[in-house]
Amino acid sequence: MEPTALATERLILRPHRPEDVDEVLAACQDPEIQRWIPVPVPYRRADAEAFVLQTTVNGWRDDTEFNFAVRLAGPDGTEGPLVACTAVVPRGSHAHEIGFWAAPGHRGRGHTTEAVRALARWAFTEAGCVRLIWRAGVGNTASRAVAEKAGFTVEGVQRAGMEHRGTLRDCWVGALLPSDLGLPSRLPYLPAPEQGPAVSAGA
Repeated sequence: MEPTALATERLILRPHRPEDVDEVLAACQDPEIQRWIPVPVPYRRADAEAFVLQTTVNGWRDDTEFNFAVRLAGPDGTEGPLVACTAVVPRGSHAHEIGFWAAPGHRGRGHTTEAVRALARWAFTEAGCVRLIWRAGVGNTASRAVAEKAGFTVEGVQRAGMEHRGTLRDCWVGALLPSDLGLPSRLPYLPAPEQGPAVSAGA
């Protein structure tokens, strides 16, 4: 897919560039990012360079991972500081998965939620997504708050649903559908019929 940029009222989302390395490196020293996000620990400059210069470039070229730097939008389209990173990854024929982290010092202002909403709309309208998945380790309440504010429905807990530093962990899982944002889907969706209380025949 051709790399693309998105804009919201306050933000610019665009594929990573070499000038992002320093801010990605600084953000990924944060203990909360290292606790919940599968980044290398310790996180070195070579890791930031590999993510920005290789993972991002290869992902867009191969349609395997669409990474975006999220920056404040300045006057006349100029860019402010890095406030978050987010990505969409294809997961088979009928789903994509979204991931994100917020940079320390820029949390609690709704930037990540705003970015996730914009990226979700892009995924549904441009990337062929029909079901957008969100997952986070059980206990990652900050990620869950962003997902719920962005419109995701939390569907439950997957046991051993995520690998994190060589260990399988339980994770929350949720989903967002095009219809949740008032958008059409490239595939029709037939919800399960509502059912009344189950009736037991007895033992």
